[in-house]
This record gives sequence, C-alpha cells and structure tokens, in this order.
Amino acid sequence: MAITSYFPEGFLWGGATAANQFEGAWDVDGRGPSTDDHIMGGSYEKPREITLDIDPNKLYPNHDGIDFYHHYAEDIALFAEMGFKVFRMSISWSRIFPNGDDAEPNELGLQFYDKVFDECEKHGIQPLVTISHYEMPYALVANYGGWANRKLIGFFENFARTILDRYHDRVKLWLTFNEINAGTIDMGNVLSTGLIQGYEGPFSGAHSTMQQRFQALHHQFVASGRVIRYAHETYPDLKLGNMEIFSLSYAATCDPADELANQTLMRNMNWYCGDVQARGCYPSYAKRFWEENDIELAIEDGDMDDIADGKIDFYTFSYYMSSTVGTHEDQEQTTGNMTWGGVNPYLEKTDWGWQIDPDGLRFSLNEIYDRYQIPLMVVENGMGAYDEVEEDGSIHDPYRIDYLKRHVRAMNEACHDGVDLMGYTWWGPIDLVSAGTGEMRKRYGFIHVDKYDDGTGTYERRRKDSFYAYQKIIASNGAEGLE
Repeated sequence: MAITSYFPEGFLWGGATAANQFEGAWDVDGRGPSTDDHIMGGSYEKPREITLDIDPNKLYPNHDGIDFYHHYAEDIALFAEMGFKVFRMSISWSRIFPNGDDAEPNELGLQFYDKVFDECEKHGIQPLVTISHYEMPYALVANYGGWANRKLIGFFENFARTILDRYHDRVKLWLTFNEINAGTIDMGNVLSTGLIQGYEGPFSGAHSTMQQRFQALHHQFVASGRVIRYAHETYPDLKLGNMEIFSLSYAATCDPADELANQTLMRNMNWYCGDVQARGCYPSYAKRFWEENDIELAIEDGDMDDIADGKIDFYTFSYYMSSTVGTHEDQEQTTGNMTWGGVNPYLEKTDWGWQIDPDGLRFSLNEIYDRYQIPLMVVENGMGAYDEVEEDGSIHDPYRIDYLKRHVRAMNEACHDGVDLMGYTWWGPIDLVSAGTGEMRKRYGFIHVDKYDDGTGTYERRRKDSFYAYQKIIASNGAEGLE
C-alpha cells in the first residue's frame, strides 16, 4: 500500500553548498585569502593543519574546491535537471571584502554572484544565501583576533548590508551564520569564530577558552540581530533565518543521572543558540552555565535590544547523526571523523563513523517545532561515502539512495505529526571538499566531480544513480521516497 505524502505544496527541494568548499578561484578577481585557505588537506586518520603563511609547496584543497567559479552555469543547469526548487549557497566574505575591513567592496566579486543569480533565475531556482558559512577574511583573524574582537560586528554588518542592498530583489531567503552553535565547542575556533590568531599546527589542536568562545558567540548574536533588523526594516519582503548544527543525543540508559546529563548537553549544544535567535534573549539556564564555567560576558548597552529586534523568521538546521550521553565509565565512545558522544548499538555507521539515525530527524523536527512554533527547514543532511567510477563512467550508489529515502520518510512523518516544514536541501548535491578532513574521497554528491585528494583531476561532472533517484523524489513532491 502506498504511503501518503504529507509534504506541502511548494515544498522547497534542493541542495546545499558553501563557497569555501566548492568555489575555488581563491585568489582570482581580487578575492583575498579566507581562514579556510590556510588549512591543508587531511584524512580520517590525519587531521588537517593550519599554516600562518600559505606554502606554495603544500596542498590547500579549498584553494581550488571543485572550481564552481568557472563551472557555475553547468552546475546550476544540473541542479535544474534534478528539479531543484532552491539552491542553498554562501557568499565568500573575502571575495567581496578581501581584508574584511576594506572601505569599498570588490566589484568583480559582486559581479560573480550577479551571474550566479542570473543562472538561478534562468532555471527557476530560488537562492537561499548563507551570509557567513565557516569562513571569514584571514586578515580579520591576523589583525583583530577573529570574533573575540567586538570590531567584527561592524565589519560583518558592512558586508551583510552590502550584499543585502545588492541582491535583495533576487534573493528572498537569507541565513546569517552557518551552524552558529559550533562556536560553543573547540571546532568553532577555526570554522566559526576564527579564534586562531597566531596559531599554527593541527586543525584539531586549536583550543580556546570557554570565555573566548562564548564572548565571540555573543558578538555574533549581536551582529546577526542587527543584520536581521536592518533587513526587516529596509526590505520587509525578505525572510531571515538562523542555522544550527542539531546534535541530537539520547540518554545512554534510563538512569536519571544519564537523563539529566543529556538534558544539560542538549541545552548547551542545541537550545542555547536557538533560544537566543528564536526568542530574542538568553535562556534562563544560561546564567548557571556561565557561573559554572567562569564565563563573564561583556554585554554593552543596546546589545540585548539588538538581539531582541533580530528574531528569526524561520529556523534551519543541519542533521547528520545522533549520539548517546551517559555518566557510566563503561560507555563505549564513538570513533571517527568529527564524531562525539557514545555508541548507540541500534544504529549503523557511515564509513567515517557517523551514526545513521533517520528516526532522530523526525524526533528533532518535532522537538524544535514544539519549542519555537515557526517554520523549519532542513538545510543540511547527507552522508560522505566512497564512490567507485565504473569502466563505462557510471557511479552506482545505492547506499546514498537508501540514506536519502530513509530521511525523506522521516520528514514525511514529521509533516504528518504537524511540523511546519518548508524545505530540504541535501548536503552537498555535488561532490565538494570536506570541511572536517579536506578530502574529496569523502563524497556526498549526486553529481561526481573528477577531482582527487592529491589535487589532480579534470573537474568533469558525472551523474550518479542517486541523481536520478532525487530527481524522481522532487518530481513527485516526496512520494517516490516513501516506497
């Protein structure tokens, strides 16, 4: 018996990317180096490394990405062939303001995104733009120390206003920061808050204090609030959202101590940032968290007004995996690239150790919607896997199709539960550089790119079997994914 599709009419099916991971052309047409341009490639076994100076004899995979800069028309046409309704992308800050504090924007950088949006319009694809996706001009780290410095609020405002003014009539959906809650953990040093001034060494070794991270995060909240208020006042037809990495966790056992430990983690990792941006104020439990971690935020006059005036219109998040949290010493811990927490014996894992939990996506959607009662969107979900190109050029990836369909079914159930879900963008619809490892062999795409970890490749694009599977899902508004 066919399962009923509960996806609403006009549901935004599409895919998600990030400028720093696929654009390439890192030093073309006036673009300045970003933080990611100083990070070398790594692997599952070997962490990426940060260098203060760019060594021409070493490989920095983000420099070339998959060269979307010169393939954008071809790639957007392929997205249109799949039936995309929306394309989530980001704008490279250092392509518009090479140093971050420049007096005037780089016109050639702005013109590039004019061309990208031209192609989207040509194919009837709506852009969803992330203003800051895990990168900033490296000069803002070297000269100011990243987001720990309050001056970055003004620099970000200038960047955001510039692109809002330029593209407001072409882009109606915007996100301020990608996975902003990553700034609460050490990963945020490099990817989110830029707290790596003067640091050189393993990507995983760049540590900062809780005080530094949460002060930097406060500055991002203020900056986001100011930008959202500006957009609402100046261009009232625009919709602004947040973006969180939703790190779902379960209590490892029914021991009440495990339940409390999990509640604390869920608050600090997931709800802290969501509450600030959706409700416009710090949550009640933040005070105790600050006290127990020696955090004393420097909150200036007007900061809380900025945050209150910048509440989001819709909530977006990434969802890849779940974990368990416990207080017992015998709990087995997960191992793998960017994994955390305890093993769940009921779940499978990807080749990179990420636990696959489609039901957790339904659970997360219900929890988030019950809490905030605003439209939701899953803007990253996907699996990195090894792909093999056959002699005839075909790529058979039933594992990716299975993962996709299981998560589509979970979203359908959440819609039936009453969740107001507005869209879904798979990460990434085309192979790109992994943020965590810098690898190309950790492939996510429905489209294969002939690019490899040693920097070689022709950049030829090939459709995988999953390309056609997603095409059918979109054409049927999800029904093909429910069988």
